[in-house]
Amino acid sequence: MFNYAYCVLFINVYSVVISILMVDRTTMTALNETHSPDLISWVDTANAPGTDFPIQNLPFAIFRRQESSEFFRGGVAIGDQIVDLLKAKETDLFGGLALSGIEACGGDSLNAFMALGKECWSALRLRLSQLLRNDISEEVKQLLAECLVPQDQVEFSLPCSIGDYTDFYTSIHHATTVGSLFRPDNPLLPNYKWVPIGYHGRASSIVVSGNDFARPSGQTKSADVEAPALGPCKRLDYELELGVYMGVGNDLGTPIDLDSAEDHAFGVSLLNDWSARDIQAWEYQPLGPFLSKNFISSVSPWIVTMEALAPFRANWTRDAEDPQPLAYLDSDSLRDAGAIDIKLEVYLETEQMREASSPAVQLAESNFIQSYWTLSQMIAHHTVTGCNLRTGDFLGTGTQSGASEGETGSMLELSSGGKKSFSLPNGEQRTFLADGDKVILKGWCSNSSARRIGFGEVSGTVIP
Repeated sequence: MFNYAYCVLFINVYSVVISILMVDRTTMTALNETHSPDLISWVDTANAPGTDFPIQNLPFAIFRRQESSEFFRGGVAIGDQIVDLLKAKETDLFGGLALSGIEACGGDSLNAFMALGKECWSALRLRLSQLLRNDISEEVKQLLAECLVPQDQVEFSLPCSIGDYTDFYTSIHHATTVGSLFRPDNPLLPNYKWVPIGYHGRASSIVVSGNDFARPSGQTKSADVEAPALGPCKRLDYELELGVYMGVGNDLGTPIDLDSAEDHAFGVSLLNDWSARDIQAWEYQPLGPFLSKNFISSVSPWIVTMEALAPFRANWTRDAEDPQPLAYLDSDSLRDAGAIDIKLEVYLETEQMREASSPAVQLAESNFIQSYWTLSQMIAHHTVTGCNLRTGDFLGTGTQSGASEGETGSMLELSSGGKKSFSLPNGEQRTFLADGDKVILKGWCSNSSARRIGFGEVSGTVIP
């Protein structure tokens, strides 16, 4: 006969043992049982082909039911459902580091959980994977089923409190294309191939997906007038990016070594760093972007953990004809598995499309595997001065464009700097975004030896 008390005791002891065994894992996260493509969940929608959230993913977010007075709290995606971690904690199905982790997810941000470190992150993810597998007992399934909330019935908040935001410029294809618009004879400045370029952005205006925003106003100057003027931006753009959330920070004055950099990264989300190109053109010299970037940046609600991305690691290479990175930005493990194969897409839905009930149209696709600089290089370089990154700090990758036509991550590239318009399937023309336009970014990972996982989506609509 099933003895629930003994089952819970065994589960808790097993979780502690697994947690201890996982302490010695390497920086480039190793594959483990949670990555097996054969795992099936008792949540049926997690097994559907093409779902972003199979049992092999288990990303984190902050949510509450729509139009409720509930507190925002932590949740994990499984199929079309969310595991309410605050309620799941009350089931007594968690022990050891997994219990410490789930207890830290009960507030309105994930900062406390993210500060606990990768052994705790991994222990909670493993425990959730075990509980959501199809071969778990019916009694446990029933307990956890009462903790599920349908995703289409919730609203999201930012997954964590973001203290600082740094935006990098890691795509050489984007940098070269944009540089050629302004410096045809010298599109790529000499420092680009030596140093991960970045600037400090505005953390207070980062919002979660679904927030509409007004077209920003600012100071611009046309070439044919003597003085600038204040007015609405006319060259509004999106930027297809990824964002990295820092987990455990470093002490001021203590750089993070390249090979331990990903120990500090909690996970990755989609990022749209909206840009006012005409404001940017007038303000950016000599210190770079300011008002052209500070009005809004949109992130997807889900953070896909670094551990979930382990099956999609790839070799990182640098063209032999290019300068090789300095020693603090290079290592054998980086070359071995420093790149990540993340496929990215941009969709546009215009007001006219919505009125005609037409689907959004794909504008571009790209892949983070083409990035000139990796996540670990971004972190190592950011801290080489002794800069202290803190839990919840956010790093943008910069616009991710590819080498081929159709892989451009911004309208600036699609329209050749606004010099030519492009046609949409319904006959509309665009150079930059119009009022009523909705931009949707999507991302996912897949290969022949792993289950496809996704990032959800990030969207935003421009209003007058």
